[in-house]
Amino acid sequence: MLPKRTLIRVVRSPQGIVIDPSGKMTGRGAYLHNRRSCWERGLEGPLSAALKAEITTDVRETLETYAASFPDEGPEMNE
Repeated sequence: MLPKRTLIRVVRSPQGIVIDPSGKMTGRGAYLHNRRSCWERGLEGPLSAALKAEITTDVRETLETYAASFPDEGPEMNE
């Protein structure tokens, strides 16, 4: 299991689907690793299923832009 500090929470709240850097927002949440490949796989469908919400084109673009700053593999991959 990876340390929680290496995970990033995405939450479905009344305001929509947003990234929750604090990990404390109210709403249905899902965690993704801090690796681009994990976000790419999540956006193929599992993230939508975990949040029980459709991910709109605008939200998808926001999440893809956010994930673009991550490496393809994080340090936890070597453990």
